[in-house]
Amino acid sequence: MAQLDNVIADLLAIDGATGAAIVDIDSGMALATGGNPGFDLNVAAAGNSNVVRAKLRTISDLELKDEIEDVLITLQGQYHLINVLRGQGNAGLFIYLVLNRTTANLALARHKLRSVAAGVAV
Repeated sequence: MAQLDNVIADLLAIDGATGAAIVDIDSGMALATGGNPGFDLNVAAAGNSNVVRAKLRTISDLELKDEIEDVLITLQGQYHLINVLRGQGNAGLFIYLVLNRTTANLALARHKLRSVAAGVAV
């Protein structure tokens, strides 16, 4: 778990980040969480796993030969980024990152999120 805690710390170092989790897609269980976005990250992780599973089913139903890179949900005060991991040692997981919409730079945050995601292994 120390490695996952380091990943969470790296995610929270992104400008504007208020919360982060590494989540199992199938169960919706957060393997690691950090930050204080103003809501329960474990509940959000479970709910966002439903979003990812629904999109994966839709891609399959449409017979698309493609994969989810990330999902962006914009709220009035926050950005919620979901980055689906596909590498060896992290398949079946996604990163959930919550950003303060006022203080975050979305493009830079997505770039840094991809960089952190590339190093995640469980």
